[in-house]
Amino acid sequence: MTRRAGPGRDRAIAGRLSRWFRAHARDLPWREVGAGGRRDAYRALVSEFMLQQTQVSRVTPIYERFIRRFPTVERLARARESSVLAAWSGLGYYRRARHLHNAAKKVVRDFGGEVPSDPEALRSLPGVGRYTAGAVASLVFGRAEPIVDGNVARVLARLDGAGDDRTAAWDRAETLVRIAARTPGAGAASFNEGLMELGATVCTPRAPRCGVCPLAGVCAGREAFGSQRGAAPRTGVVRRGKPVLHVDALLVRDARGRLLVERRGDGGLWAGLWQPPTLERPGRAPAARSVRDWAGGPVVRAGAFEHVLSHRRVRFRVWRGELAPAESRGVFKTRGQIGRLALSSAHRRILLEMS
Repeated sequence: MTRRAGPGRDRAIAGRLSRWFRAHARDLPWREVGAGGRRDAYRALVSEFMLQQTQVSRVTPIYERFIRRFPTVERLARARESSVLAAWSGLGYYRRARHLHNAAKKVVRDFGGEVPSDPEALRSLPGVGRYTAGAVASLVFGRAEPIVDGNVARVLARLDGAGDDRTAAWDRAETLVRIAARTPGAGAASFNEGLMELGATVCTPRAPRCGVCPLAGVCAGREAFGSQRGAAPRTGVVRRGKPVLHVDALLVRDARGRLLVERRGDGGLWAGLWQPPTLERPGRAPAARSVRDWAGGPVVRAGAFEHVLSHRRVRFRVWRGELAPAESRGVFKTRGQIGRLALSSAHRRILLEMS
């Protein structure tokens, strides 16, 4: 095969990648095909929301739990937000769960309970942008719509020996998926998913496995980056350390052994989720005396850990106390009740593992 640009090379890319994907695709629950030979559009929508900025290994068990609880778009649309957030617990980025919930309501209200196939109609759903609309339209309905995430952009940049230009990646992906849709043995869905699969499992950021890549024979990057084995050239961007938020969490039990929990406000970090009473401060951690003053009595250190988010580090100190802080509006709940609440993974760790 040749590395020279042109329709012949593009058809070869489309065909080879589609055949490779059908032979090597990972067995993932949202890829199940129904009796009609097509994926379920609602389940595809759920998986695409969950996979935004989250690894497959983390999504899979939560996706399966979520679908058991909300097997249809109607069930999700009728659910209370608190139930949706609880089922989402552990994935983070809880705004996605709220968007998905509102999208389900719109599908039921405006589309008769059927997830639309048209990309523009899909983009009218809350939280659905070009990528998610293209993914559902292509992977479920076979539409020749491009899909570009970080994996796809990297594959395309290496394949053509180009720079990291996301606009150019969208244009290139659109050209290729249209060719794939017209190429025998290819197809828009298998090509798009093949690009994502290749970037996730073969053409990885730091250690691409060029020896098993189905596109090695036409990859300009493999030759251009030679000693780096297809790795993208350095951009010179300096990564700065993430800001730190210090959080003191207080474990308080009543006479019946129940733990005090409170619901966070509707804005900011972990909006609307449940937690033990907390004292939060950016910059430096407060002195132990300040924690005692806030807690309204003596406290005993129960542990500490760091929780890393995409945009900051959160350093937790966990304390046991005897009194509820004066400003707390919490309620006491049993361990079983707490387990059913919408909790961040950090607060779940505190309440269910460190208490």
